[in-house]
Amino acid sequence: MRVTGVDACRGGWVAVSLDGPDEAEGVDGLGLFRVETVRAHETLAGVLDGHGSRVVGIDMPLGLLGSGWREADRAARGLLGPRRSSVFAIPPRAVWEQASYQAASQRCRELTGQGLSIQAWGLRARLLEADGFRDSCGCPLYEVHPELAFCALAGAPLAHSKHTAAGRERRRELLSLAGIALPRAPRAPVTDTLDAAAVAWSAWRIATGRAVVIPARPQLDDRGRQIAIRY
Repeated sequence: MRVTGVDACRGGWVAVSLDGPDEAEGVDGLGLFRVETVRAHETLAGVLDGHGSRVVGIDMPLGLLGSGWREADRAARGLLGPRRSSVFAIPPRAVWEQASYQAASQRCRELTGQGLSIQAWGLRARLLEADGFRDSCGCPLYEVHPELAFCALAGAPLAHSKHTAAGRERRRELLSLAGIALPRAPRAPVTDTLDAAAVAWSAWRIATGRAVVIPARPQLDDRGRQIAIRY
């Protein structure tokens, strides 16, 4: 069974595809995975072309509300302790339709009572690309957050940021312990490749019915689809 995890990176996307067992054998697939491919491409459609996966996980918000904030983001932040800042509060669809950050922040205040962070606005291009791709990808596409995956692998939120040497080595170690051995010189930035691999691990958990879903009662987006983060 093949699964794929995708993460946004500078210049596009990186995808890690894993071959794993069809059934939830062993302890979180220990020793049962084979890294099939590590790919990078400027578009989401390109990085997933011919992936052949049963499930694809993506580190990008999927599902936008008409007004208010997504409960999934609040729940994820509550689980991550020192890594909570890695989860952005995602505002309604109308905010993302604005052409500038200033207009988007004003629209956000109108719809939620709060402004929009410049860091969240930085997701705009990739978020809208994923939103448009979701219904045409040809296989189930699920929102995953890699810090939740690493938290599950470690049993607690990680102490070090992925942007530090210690943080990167800890994440590589956790993936290795789960049976996922990544190349030392991947074709994409190391931090994004590690994240994509963690998302792929979560995609395997989704495919085998082992994933945690937050919140337990997902909201529905403005198109009637569930808004949930799985890991």
